[in-house]
Amino acid sequence: MDNNNAFSEKLVTWYEENARDLPWRQTTDPYRIWLSEIILQQTRVIQGLPYYEKFVENFENVSELASADEQTVLRLWQGLGYYSRARNLHKCAKEIDKKFEKNFPKDSKSLIKLPGIGKYTSAAIASFAFKEKVPVIDGNVYRVLARVFGLDADIASGSGQKKFEELAWELIPDKNPDTYNQAIMEFGALHCTPKSPACENCIFRLECSAFQNDRQDALPVKTKKVKVKKRYFNYIVFITDEREMILNKREGADIWAGLYDYPLMETSDFLVLEDLISKSEMVSKLQPYIMSVEVSKDYKHVLTHRHIYARFFTFKLNITTEVKDLLLDENLIFYNEEEVNDLPKPVLVSRYLNDAIF
Repeated sequence: MDNNNAFSEKLVTWYEENARDLPWRQTTDPYRIWLSEIILQQTRVIQGLPYYEKFVENFENVSELASADEQTVLRLWQGLGYYSRARNLHKCAKEIDKKFEKNFPKDSKSLIKLPGIGKYTSAAIASFAFKEKVPVIDGNVYRVLARVFGLDADIASGSGQKKFEELAWELIPDKNPDTYNQAIMEFGALHCTPKSPACENCIFRLECSAFQNDRQDALPVKTKKVKVKKRYFNYIVFITDEREMILNKREGADIWAGLYDYPLMETSDFLVLEDLISKSEMVSKLQPYIMSVEVSKDYKHVLTHRHIYARFFTFKLNITTEVKDLLLDENLIFYNEEEVNDLPKPVLVSRYLNDAIF
């Protein structure tokens, strides 16, 4: 395509006629724009919208979010996945509240220094909130540019990303760069989709390199493949007659840090009950107090780089003072039913609780 102005003008005209009515597009408040961008990372709009609404309802501004406790933030985030986003969201809010006196930095170079804000998000906030002329490049933009301009550069490589960025800078208009950025992303999301793009009624049908050369499925080029790791979680569920349960807060750098789940044994494949009893020191210690045992169906939870397979072994306990003291010595804590419901938990655990009959 020869005329960069024609490209941007066509996109903006299309956008004005076809854009979805989304709440974060009706504001220039950097807090709400930032919130939407973090929530929508690796998340479809239809899934992210209710979470955006929950956060705005609970925290009207960045100061309210900054003053919340982490457990509340994680509980509101529960079910969205990628929990490091929620922790960085909270950390970023605190930094803006204290270091920047409740005001977001107004340029992409300053925004990118904040926790959880990368190149794309900093550009998006700067563009949509402050109208900075900076290209916002996500997967949708890569796809539109690769197809229309026939760009074969690998979007998984640094050199390939640099070529796309150079082209994006050439195309972004001086006038209303924020509207242009919204337009190209929306066009990729709704029209120039990964599969079955609507080429027959496309505004770039005559100019599009991919359409003219039947290469829609080949572009954009992305060679790096995600290696998926399988992990097997054997959860040990201790429960009393009063429906009290033992849960642990996950710590460290592993998945779901800050969330609560049951004591577990991770193995290379599922354990059967006999193996679990023989391998778990805690189950062996509590065996005299176990009234019954149930083994759940197997659960699967898919993450980008991991497939989690889980089996829940539920041990109903006859609680005595001796048992309570034993568990206290092991730093294990019982939570009642209401407390369990309030704790932020991985979706996998919530699915089990919804299915379980105690």
